[in-house]
Amino acid sequence: MTEAPQILLAHHLKVLRLPTFLREYDKLARQCAAEGVDHVRYLIRLTELELIDRERRMVERRIKQAKFPAVKSLDSFNYKTLPSLNKMLVVDLARCEYVERRENVIALGNSGTGKTHIALGLGLAACQKGLAVGFTTAAALVHELMEARDEKRLLRFQKQLANYRLLIIDELGFVPLSKTGAELLFEVFSQRYERGSTIVTSNLPFDEWTEVFGSERL
Repeated sequence: MTEAPQILLAHHLKVLRLPTFLREYDKLARQCAAEGVDHVRYLIRLTELELIDRERRMVERRIKQAKFPAVKSLDSFNYKTLPSLNKMLVVDLARCEYVERRENVIALGNSGTGKTHIALGLGLAACQKGLAVGFTTAAALVHELMEARDEKRLLRFQKQLANYRLLIIDELGFVPLSKTGAELLFEVFSQRYERGSTIVTSNLPFDEWTEVFGSERL
């Protein structure tokens, strides 16, 4: 292939946003020629490489957008440190079928028991399935909500939160919330009810959540 067609092909592949094609087509063509592979199988191999790389980039983008404090997988969790945890339930949750059903997950336990690791692992699993995921702590979320309210962009921020297929709220109850903050946080839960899935981790038993929200009504 002369230089001019190579330049033109590179241009077309860039316009079509096929970076793996551009990077691999020449090397793979030589390999297929040496192996006697026909042009159809050559194209199949090339498109497979593009699809694999595109999925990898999509997962990386989802992980970046989720704003995880650290990327942790469920495979790296030591279940022996928490014998009471139902491993099969966690494995089942990693399939993300609960997200499709718009169900929620609550992880309760003392500090240091691995709740955040499990939540991060489930978030990573959701990213790997192409789902939009967001991660925040309860305190940080309340701070952002109050800031958005003061700057008259609360509705836009609430819509942003609603767009997450899975929203992970870590450390509920770890920091006391003001009455206004608790009301704004409860509104997030209310808006996501049966519209999206939420994972909440907390060191408080469920019956003590009224202390967080400051009202049995909430």
